[in-house]
Amino acid sequence: MAAVNAACDNQCSGHGTCMLDDVCNCYDNWGVGLSHDSGDCSDRVCPYEIAWVDTPGKLAASPTTKENARGRFHKYAECAGQGICDRSTGECACFDGYEGKACARYSCPNDCSGHGTCEYIEDTTFAANYPDYSWDGFHQDGKTFPVHTWDKTKTRICKCDALYGDIDCSKKMCPFGTDVLDHRDNLLASAKYQVQKFLFVPGQPDLLLPTISNFDLQGKTFAFTFKSRLNETFTTIPIVFDSNDLPDFVHDIQTALLSLPNRVIDGVTVAASISGYNVYVNVTFTGEAVQGPQHMMVVEDFECAAGCTPKITGLNLMTAIPLQHSNTTELQLSDFNSFECGRRGVCDYTSGLCQCFVGYTGENCNTLTTLV
Repeated sequence: MAAVNAACDNQCSGHGTCMLDDVCNCYDNWGVGLSHDSGDCSDRVCPYEIAWVDTPGKLAASPTTKENARGRFHKYAECAGQGICDRSTGECACFDGYEGKACARYSCPNDCSGHGTCEYIEDTTFAANYPDYSWDGFHQDGKTFPVHTWDKTKTRICKCDALYGDIDCSKKMCPFGTDVLDHRDNLLASAKYQVQKFLFVPGQPDLLLPTISNFDLQGKTFAFTFKSRLNETFTTIPIVFDSNDLPDFVHDIQTALLSLPNRVIDGVTVAASISGYNVYVNVTFTGEAVQGPQHMMVVEDFECAAGCTPKITGLNLMTAIPLQHSNTTELQLSDFNSFECGRRGVCDYTSGLCQCFVGYTGENCNTLTTLV
């Protein structure tokens, strides 16, 4: 007589080990049913991720960090709770709007229409003129946010290319301009233009040997990057740092900004001053194309020697100046407005051209042709 031990159902389907109590011990990612009981180990288990929608769970005994508290109200769920598991393949069939392993992330609407990139929310930056929030824990380089919330690496949005906008980057943007009939409350007061202030402080090679002059910056080259209201990015030609001859330094900066393509900056004044070894540069936007709030310009201070443009030596600058939250600040707000088509026309989002109302003309409808 021969004894055969085959009491486990379907011999665990070849995906587990039959235990002495005639119960299958399934291999990883195998089980049966929604509860994944061992059964005969015939079903695949789909990957788990932090659930998008969940019921509150038990609080951690002592969540000492934000990361420990991240999963308090969002437990792990199969397919993140936004898909159906295919038990034959172990893959999630995600619902509309979700994608990836275990349906872990949002899919951007219409794949950003081919005019943008799909970005995680923690990688996004301030959309426009940002106040200085560095004191509140925000990054100072690029003004990005340190994210510790449950939807990190999950929530995504479209970051549109230049000249395109809307949630799915499907619309071409129209020019912005000042409403020619929108007067200030006090017409006797001078108009205020936006002024951006830049602080150049030489970097310290050694904290015990602080730099006492800006000599190390003399003769080095840098550039400014300007971003228009239509999200076009332009970088100037190399600018030679010369605090020994401030009038010439100011002239070089102004010429570089006015030389950007398409007259994207059609009017600007520049002033500079020195205090100790600090050099201050104020840029005032005066042209019609740059009236109203503008994006903050960026100082390109990293070396660009080969394979990039413009070719600059870079500046050894100190960042995160003590007692000052940013090297770039908005010194004066503009009291000019900046509206799509100057608020005197309708944007054709297929062409990016303004269809001006009767009595107005121009690229952004801010030229009055008829007295109304």
